[in-house]
Amino acid sequence: MSTRYNARAAEPKWQKLWEDRGTFRTPEPSGRPKYYVLEMFPYPSGRIHMGHVRNYTMGDVIARYKRARGFDVLHPMGWDAFGLAAENAAMEKNIHPKSWTYDNIAAMRAQLKAIGLSFDWERELATCDPEYCGHEQAIFLDFLEAGFVSRRKSMVNWDPVDNTVLANEQVIDGCGWRSGAPVERRELTQWFLNITDFADDLLDGLDTLEHWPEKVRTMQRNWIGRSEGAKVLFTLDGVADAPDYKLEIFTTRPDTLFGASFCALSPHHPLTQKLAADNADLQAFIRKCDQIGTSEEAIETAEKLGFDTGLKARHPFIEGRTLPVYVANFVLMEYGTGAIFACPAHDQRDLDFARKYDLPVIPVVAPKDLDETARAAFVEELAAHATDAFTGDGVAVNSDFLNGLDVGAAKRAAIEKLEAMGLGQGTINYRLRDWGISRQRYWGCPIPVVHCDACGVVPVPRDQLPVVLPDDVTFDKPGNPLDRHPTWKHVDCPKCGKPARRETDTFDTFVDSSWYFARFCAPKAETPTDRAAVDRWLPVDQYIGGVEHAILHLLYSRFFTRAMHRLGHVGLDEPFARLFTQGMVNHETYRDAGGKWLPPSEVAIETAGGKRVAKRISDGTPVTIGSIEKMSKSKKNTVDPDDIISQYGADTSRWFMLSDSPPERDVQWTDAGAEGAWRFTQRFWRLAAGADDIAPAGASQPASFDDAALALRRAAHKALDALTDDIEHLRFNRAVARIYELANAISGFVPSNDAGKWAKREALEFMVLAAAPMMPHLAEECWAALGHEIPAVDTEWPVADKALIVEDSVTIAVQVNGKRRDELTVARDADNETVERAALALEKVGKAIDGKAVRKVIVVPGKIVNVVV
Repeated sequence: MSTRYNARAAEPKWQKLWEDRGTFRTPEPSGRPKYYVLEMFPYPSGRIHMGHVRNYTMGDVIARYKRARGFDVLHPMGWDAFGLAAENAAMEKNIHPKSWTYDNIAAMRAQLKAIGLSFDWERELATCDPEYCGHEQAIFLDFLEAGFVSRRKSMVNWDPVDNTVLANEQVIDGCGWRSGAPVERRELTQWFLNITDFADDLLDGLDTLEHWPEKVRTMQRNWIGRSEGAKVLFTLDGVADAPDYKLEIFTTRPDTLFGASFCALSPHHPLTQKLAADNADLQAFIRKCDQIGTSEEAIETAEKLGFDTGLKARHPFIEGRTLPVYVANFVLMEYGTGAIFACPAHDQRDLDFARKYDLPVIPVVAPKDLDETARAAFVEELAAHATDAFTGDGVAVNSDFLNGLDVGAAKRAAIEKLEAMGLGQGTINYRLRDWGISRQRYWGCPIPVVHCDACGVVPVPRDQLPVVLPDDVTFDKPGNPLDRHPTWKHVDCPKCGKPARRETDTFDTFVDSSWYFARFCAPKAETPTDRAAVDRWLPVDQYIGGVEHAILHLLYSRFFTRAMHRLGHVGLDEPFARLFTQGMVNHETYRDAGGKWLPPSEVAIETAGGKRVAKRISDGTPVTIGSIEKMSKSKKNTVDPDDIISQYGADTSRWFMLSDSPPERDVQWTDAGAEGAWRFTQRFWRLAAGADDIAPAGASQPASFDDAALALRRAAHKALDALTDDIEHLRFNRAVARIYELANAISGFVPSNDAGKWAKREALEFMVLAAAPMMPHLAEECWAALGHEIPAVDTEWPVADKALIVEDSVTIAVQVNGKRRDELTVARDADNETVERAALALEKVGKAIDGKAVRKVIVVPGKIVNVVV
């Protein structure tokens, strides 16, 4: 045996064996239980990073472990392959998006295979494959027929340079994230998936997801944002050509109507647009609002600004009172009706606005626990001076028929009054909006409809799917190349045969990732899903991915599954039974004297005067060590997995990713940590493959063992039992710790007879098989060195002997009159009389009794003894 484990030789050898034998090919139905483990599939950017290594290693451990436990395992891999990055590459590098994407897929596939991941590569798919697109288009047409799709005008962020719609998150300080051009708000006709029709179902379904992180469920609840409240009608005075214009407002606090001091419209409310048509000042104000940004966060933190329209709103409860109507930058058209009534005393945004524009602050809710004098003082202070709104619970004041009611009762009474007056009604509102899926992009799945002047929107016939992107496009001009393609968009109407135009918008890429997990069940099926296959494999038993996808991807996937269920494509509503969100991989950052970011590969770290110092390898110039942050290309603090595999081997990178911290937390990559993991792989090899004092493979278990051998067996079985539980609960770092403990126990044991040699072999085999999901190549090499012909990957998971796990003795507390005085170690099966005698014989117990008569002794077996005197 070589004293050093040669990862460069071993890893390709075992990877080839697994591939040649089809080891990880998904099995046909066998009657065994199934297990579907899936990591969120990657975007083919061209290189994998250490975050990929961590994510996919976790899934691989589960897949290999479940396979060893006798499950039929589905563990597929694919590529979320459409997206803007490919078009940017086309413009910047003069390469076609298709070529760029498939070249990157090939490179990343090779990298993932080098890690030794147990994927069924025969099920590989890419969302840009025409076959996948065709089935996605068929699902869209099913949705369209079922009424799950709509097409209507909506306000969008428009980049006038890139000529495309931008998401709110892509608007930075009012400008396009890529072009830097001031973003315009435009009204465009867009395609939508009607996710709001499923809002209650999506919300209720969260209660069934017991094995999802509570943080993720809370994020989805907040995103759906179910609010109970009322729609209130305010009659406006001063609207040209509409003397009784009714402004509809949604509020969750109808109990505060008596505290209303103004109304406010979104800059993009239809009434605002009507008023701005001949008002240059209002047009300028709207442009100023748009420059703030369009995300909720940007609007929330911006200074509150308003434009007085001159209109007045009649108060629904107070005869003769009117409220000024403003256009305000903090009112979102996307929530409620795009208009609010403001009660500054009880909403912080309203209070900030009221103080700025010197509007009344009328408190109408006061804390419950104040007497009359204190309540009056509270109301006076809040109205005149407070800078913080009172948003707590309380009772209604200054509110006529609501006075004295708590907030809940006041809400109900206010709604009843509004309904009786015909000025409102109780209703439910959602923060969730329908999903706009139109993108003005080339590199996306084409939306399969045709626009005909005579027939309107006509679906592409199913026998003409897939609608495939043309290859001969140019990226020399901004905007969507499909719009200016000379022939692709020009087709005959499938309905009347007259000249018509293809839809040139493509799907949002979230559509592609909202059903891929179902396609993996039968990736070559002639229909979008094979019901027998999805019924067998879904739901995904364990889904793994970053928390950054907690809302949109997971929410859209849950919606898609429900919609597909209603149409018979699948037989369930929830696609992911268990969800695990792993932490990020972090690394120190480095900058040279000029402030330029440097990659770790260009930096040498030394210790001088007890401090870590850094210098540039190429010229020895000083380097500043910065903060530890998520690995990112922008700050160049990335580590190339290929470099680690080349230097240490894949198993070292896998081991370090699993061992350094709990998997749900961030992990810091360090060279010292990687070297430590590598040293352990060498120690593991020497311990397992170098053992010459063990029984032959397959030797029969001896009838008895001496104390030392029995102690080793107990340690091995306890470690195996605990490690098994750790993997079941995704506590990978603790599972790693069990291997270390077992290795230490084995290292300290020297057999004195044949029974001891058998015990050592058993412990070594436990160690190798338990480590196999984590370090599969090293485990295979060690398993073969231990004399086994059947590979470790095809060996059943060992089972711990419960009799060896149970301790022979137990330590219990001893109390005197309920106060702890000592503890006692006795045989676990000792009878109560023996335990009682031993407790009374303790010196500390005798001192506590101090000659008093013992009235009784209470023994709770295995837990406690209480002496009553």
